[in-house]
Amino acid sequence: MPRLLRFILSYILVGAAVAVAVVTFAPDLLQQRRPVVELRRAPEPSGAIPQNGPVSYAAAVAKAAPAVVNIFTSKHVASRPSPLLNDPLFRRFFGDSFPGLERDRVETSLGSGVIVSPQGYVLTNNHVIDGADQIRVALADGRFADAQLVGADPDTDLAVLKVALQDLPVIGLGNSDALRVGDVVLAIGNPFGVGQTVTQGIVSATGRTRLGLSTFEDFIQTDAAINPGNSGGALVTAHGDLVGINTAIFSRSGGSMGIGFAIPTQLAEQVLSSIIEHGRVIRGWLGIEAQALTPQLAESFGLSSTDGVLIAGVLRGGPADRAGLQPADIVLKLDDQPVRDSQALLRLITAHKPGETLKIEGYRNGRIFRTEAIVAERPPVRR
Repeated sequence: MPRLLRFILSYILVGAAVAVAVVTFAPDLLQQRRPVVELRRAPEPSGAIPQNGPVSYAAAVAKAAPAVVNIFTSKHVASRPSPLLNDPLFRRFFGDSFPGLERDRVETSLGSGVIVSPQGYVLTNNHVIDGADQIRVALADGRFADAQLVGADPDTDLAVLKVALQDLPVIGLGNSDALRVGDVVLAIGNPFGVGQTVTQGIVSATGRTRLGLSTFEDFIQTDAAINPGNSGGALVTAHGDLVGINTAIFSRSGGSMGIGFAIPTQLAEQVLSSIIEHGRVIRGWLGIEAQALTPQLAESFGLSSTDGVLIAGVLRGGPADRAGLQPADIVLKLDDQPVRDSQALLRLITAHKPGETLKIEGYRNGRIFRTEAIVAERPPVRR
């Protein structure tokens, strides 16, 4: 065989071998370059999670609605019908006894309440009965009665009334701490004075604060329709247990926009017990003015986080002053419990009874300090 022919034949055989090798190993190379994706499959639904809700909430309404009352209030307001009657020349000729100079008018308002004990105690909102000269309650069974104001707490916007009637329907108190976002709730009240009305929704959020509605805020948020007149009414579970007192709505039009707020029963029960026992709510007090610790403030103090509360002011002679606290101190812990923000500080202080000792840990001039304060009673808020 000529040398040129053998060279050509060898070149063809080598090329074929290389082609076979490329075809054989190419899939392996491609597989090595493919990214690995890890997918997590959702677990199968557990039998403990209900797959379908009830067809009707009529049983829950029948259980709770009889204890929800309509509240009608009235107060007398003296008013001057015209600014012209204040003219000195007019008064010179006619004096202060001119007919129509002073006119007494009656202002009325509507709200709701909840009967929480066989003794006739009714929970409602403070703003429903604030300043009222007369409070009248209408029950779902058609009975009417005048109500006596036992006590009010503007700091939580709660009030306790009492009616002198027998065989009262009483609502059962549920555990508001056990509420979960997504739980079905019903709002029962007297919106716009049309009569008792029930609306249905879910728990949209819990522990809502910084809304500017009251001093102590721990609201349940719901999308159950709440309108003017629902204030003081009941927020109940799908089983008819009371978990909140409907208080306010977020609205640009005055009507329901699906954002309503209720005071949880755990807080309402504490206020109720204190008002019945003492006629007022007794809370602890230190005499300090607190300010949130912003990232800029934390950095200026050399702190790595915003946990804690800056003391902006200390009342001279108050419990905090006697304990040695100073403006610009940063409170980090109370009774070994971390203080995250001003709401947590207020909650921890007011949970103590007057006369109790409160341990305080804070930060001052780059160092940790510890002290103790004797808690005093929180003075009433002037409004």
